[in-house]
Amino acid sequence: MAEQIISPGVFYNENVPTVLEAAAAPIGAAIVGPTVLGPVGIPTVVTTYSEFLTKFGGAIVSGGIPHSYFTAISAQNYFKQGGTNLLVTRVANGSFTAATSSTVTNNSTVIAGVRATGSTTLAAAFTDGTEARITYSSTVYRFQASGLPLPPDDVDGNLYFFLTGSTATETATNLKNEINNALSGSLASSSNLFIANNAGAVISLSGSSTGTAFNGVTFSTGSGGFYATQFTLGGGVNQTGTGNAFVLKTISQGAIMNNSGTETSAGALASGSNYNLRWEISTVDSSSGIFTLLIRQGDDRTSDKNILETWRGVSLDPTREDYIAKVIGNQQFSTGLDGTDAYISINGEYPNRSKYVVVSNVNAPTPYYLDGAGNFKPEFTSSLPAVQSGSFGAATGDLFAIGEVKWNNDITANNTQGLIADNYTASLNLLRNKDQYAFNVISVPGLWYAAHSSTLNTLITNTTTRGDSILPLDLVAYGANTTDVVNQAVSVNSSYAAAYWPWLLVKDDNTGANVWCPASTIIPSVYVYNDNTSEAWFAPAGFTRGTMPNVVTPEKTLPRSLRDTLYNNKVNAIATFPGTGVVVYGQKTLQTVASALDRVNVRRLLITLKSYIGTVSQNLVFEPNSLQTRNSFLSVVNPYLETVQQNQGLYAFKVVMDASNNGPDVIDRNELRGAIYLQPVKTAEFIVLDFNILPTGAEFPA
Repeated sequence: MAEQIISPGVFYNENVPTVLEAAAAPIGAAIVGPTVLGPVGIPTVVTTYSEFLTKFGGAIVSGGIPHSYFTAISAQNYFKQGGTNLLVTRVANGSFTAATSSTVTNNSTVIAGVRATGSTTLAAAFTDGTEARITYSSTVYRFQASGLPLPPDDVDGNLYFFLTGSTATETATNLKNEINNALSGSLASSSNLFIANNAGAVISLSGSSTGTAFNGVTFSTGSGGFYATQFTLGGGVNQTGTGNAFVLKTISQGAIMNNSGTETSAGALASGSNYNLRWEISTVDSSSGIFTLLIRQGDDRTSDKNILETWRGVSLDPTREDYIAKVIGNQQFSTGLDGTDAYISINGEYPNRSKYVVVSNVNAPTPYYLDGAGNFKPEFTSSLPAVQSGSFGAATGDLFAIGEVKWNNDITANNTQGLIADNYTASLNLLRNKDQYAFNVISVPGLWYAAHSSTLNTLITNTTTRGDSILPLDLVAYGANTTDVVNQAVSVNSSYAAAYWPWLLVKDDNTGANVWCPASTIIPSVYVYNDNTSEAWFAPAGFTRGTMPNVVTPEKTLPRSLRDTLYNNKVNAIATFPGTGVVVYGQKTLQTVASALDRVNVRRLLITLKSYIGTVSQNLVFEPNSLQTRNSFLSVVNPYLETVQQNQGLYAFKVVMDASNNGPDVIDRNELRGAIYLQPVKTAEFIVLDFNILPTGAEFPA
């Protein structure tokens, strides 16, 4: 009880909260499939279609014609119908890596490097068995003089033979020729040395490039185990005064991000495109140690820049908040397996703020660039980048790795948009993690059950195990008939999947073309429209919530007899009605046994309730198993279910969490048990109207 406040003083109240914090709204849908851009295998949230285009791209040109992947068309329709959160996982075939920035040179004077060299003059001709030896690191290359016939070279043993010659000059000439021959073989790949073409009896060797790497290589002569060093390569000096201040990597992966090359006179890159990037250092202030980095579109020109991002006032000082890695971000993501469990590995300390690039490395950091008085340290000014621009390159990954990419109704069982079904496996396993990835519907447009049953069975199992989402499932390829569809439907038994047919002709805003798509491309947009206009437990079907405004026509116009056959076999028909357009006209799940869960609206009701109540329940973990804790749970769940009931989701419900199901044995096992009883509202799918003709004067029934 609170103290009575009369005179001044300090007063204390003890409050026991009776309401638990409500769960955050889950992400609406997840789409798994190929895209033009983006990180491969890393689930990424986008909140608008514009953001989708930025991160994953729209159309790609193949055979001179622009096309969109089903993934892009699905995202396009999802956001058109009111979607606000979409989890996109890009799938690709082969190895895909990011592009890296060309050298961001330091702001300093370049001092060229020097080659390591050495030479000697032979005093006399070699006799048989006399050797010249080149020792590079721990490897000895032997060149032995011999008369005719010459023994065969023992390349594996690094032993080579040459004619002795009658004079020192002739010996030197023969030896130099043999060294040059050897340099084109194993010696060339091992030492990278080359011999100068000196006249007379002079032997001269040099490193193949500037730098200190070849200092210490020796040239010796002798025989019988006695060899005298004639010279040692030296004088090699590394280039100084320039280097790579830092390295950027593109977030998007694949060779499409490469545009390395020389600029044209107009300042354009020959391989620059609207999908890849350029970088520019536009200003540098050595007094403060800051500079401005621009991220530009790959197909712009120096005189007409398309600047995507501007990062002003960044530095190379890791002790400051304007440190480039802190400002832009340096986290890189990769996937891994721990046994059979997939996970995401994060490398880097600072979250990514750029939409396009991450800082891969800072090669020339300038710690404490300013002293205590605010003055810069001159020794660090040369580390700052120079004003310059550059490109990105060295990315790998071909969008069309499996022969000629297949589009729309031309996709085959072994080539679905340039992929095969196995390319999806790793991403589907990663999305099993419901703690990390939240969604209530998942689709993989481009896979259908008749050709990809193994992969889709894995997805059905994963979806069932998660218990918080539903899978719109395609059963057959373009051109199939009703019998084909029914034959596939009988093979699936799950209330967490729902089949829709036929394929649909859809307007693609990216290309302006009409394209054939499997139904699962569009169904997530029907679900999100249903949820925005009503609730998840309403049926996403019919003229009110099942219309498909962006669909031109279904592949087949189905009469009632065929719709009856489909519905009797757990398949939801997509029908066309005059004056109404294209409509989803069914809401069965693929559960075989008749029950409340053989309807999509009931399954989605349960998904919604479990998601909310499950998240609320997480707040109880490690709390005391007491009356107060149970009442806290009930004080949230009962009002929530009352709201669902008022919004036509439930006829009735009851929640029990008390001593009746939390006895001493349950408490001693560290368990807290609750029982939730639900009577879900059923939809009126069959409207039966009796028209009764009565004689004149007859009374109407009461």
